[in-house]
Amino acid sequence: MKTRALPALALICALGLAATACSDPTAGGSGDSGADGKRTAVDPTARLDGVKLTMWTAQNTVNAPKQVIDAFEKATGAKVETQAIPDLYEQNVPTKLASGDRPDLMFWQPSISTLPFVQPQQNLLTLDGEPWEDRLGDTEKSLGVIDGKRYAAIVTSPAMLGVYYNKDVFRRAGLSEKDFPKSYDELLALAHKVVDKTDAAAFYEAGGDKWPLQWQMQVQLTDLDQRWWDGLNKNQEKWTDPVVVGAVKKYKEKLLDAGLAQKNYRTGTFTGQADALWKGEAGMVLNVTSFQSQLQAKYSTAEIDEKIGWFPVANSAATGMYSPDQTNGVVAFRTGDDKRQNAARQFLAFWLGPDYADYIKAMKIPSVQPSVPTPDGLPQTSKAQVAALPTAIGVFQAKAIVAPDTHLYLADMIFGKKDPRQVAQAIQDQFAQVAKAQGASGF
Repeated sequence: MKTRALPALALICALGLAATACSDPTAGGSGDSGADGKRTAVDPTARLDGVKLTMWTAQNTVNAPKQVIDAFEKATGAKVETQAIPDLYEQNVPTKLASGDRPDLMFWQPSISTLPFVQPQQNLLTLDGEPWEDRLGDTEKSLGVIDGKRYAAIVTSPAMLGVYYNKDVFRRAGLSEKDFPKSYDELLALAHKVVDKTDAAAFYEAGGDKWPLQWQMQVQLTDLDQRWWDGLNKNQEKWTDPVVVGAVKKYKEKLLDAGLAQKNYRTGTFTGQADALWKGEAGMVLNVTSFQSQLQAKYSTAEIDEKIGWFPVANSAATGMYSPDQTNGVVAFRTGDDKRQNAARQFLAFWLGPDYADYIKAMKIPSVQPSVPTPDGLPQTSKAQVAALPTAIGVFQAKAIVAPDTHLYLADMIFGKKDPRQVAQAIQDQFAQVAKAQGASGF
């Protein structure tokens, strides 16, 4: 899935509405404990005849929960209706919630930058102590938590950011696995070898769709430690930090201006990336797992294994990056109806319990539970990402309390409307504006 931020003005409006309209004073407690305040056990397959749940999804993910819904309905007698929310999902969901509408369950990005949009403390069931929580991998356990409370079940692994490469282009450039870079500077050096020794562009950049522009900058921010991000979230650090400005400047001068991208990088598209890499018109693409989903929709595992490889890279290490997306997390709402709230908890227990192996096999995706093996038949690129996940570094959507529209400001830069310092200032201005609207401390 694409990783994108809610536009600043829309977010501020949604937050303002949510603060007044989404809070439900009748919700009382969490709705997920017994009378003695202790967690009640959940039987994933207990009968639920006559119970109907609703689940919100984005338009392009309406079929993502189909396997688990069908199995749950068969096992319990419940009915689960999916409702597709029009795009932009991240913008329209908070608006619908503000109007008083709410589902029982919903796909939602479980990051600290996006989970707050739905006012979890007021609107969502807490899911601490659910039987599936301890089964998650370490990276997945870090998602779905706000202020120490779990509000999202993690059903799929976060997208992995890394470099997809065309094996034939690399062979023609005289490159092999021993040449895989251990830093961003080494990646740029490798890119020059592709350009010098083949007729392919080193990278394909998608300025037309804009959102993939953020990744070249993101990779360069991985040396910023958690203290920096904590300071940013308290308004003690700024996006105008020389490290950020330097990352934007290096992307412009050392990659784009240096001729390492295809000639039409200003108008390139996400689908064009996949076509160009497959045909060998570009040697590399830096993108998240949704890029691989494109390939898997068109080509077999054997075809992908023959033609495409993947490796991780960070600013100063051969380390991957993880990027939470909308299908990673499922949240359950406080509706005031105990029967439905308990059924929603049971649905999550079923999904991440007896059904999970069947679900990931049907979806052909990696497992979030180390005890449940990833299905056979996945491309080697996917297996490489699974192997890189435990040591992966979070993208800024997983570290900053607001995910600014970096890609929009980078698009302004590639069209000559902003220089690198102005890009960083625009990012900072939006970040501070939205953080203030959220009521974040220090803003």
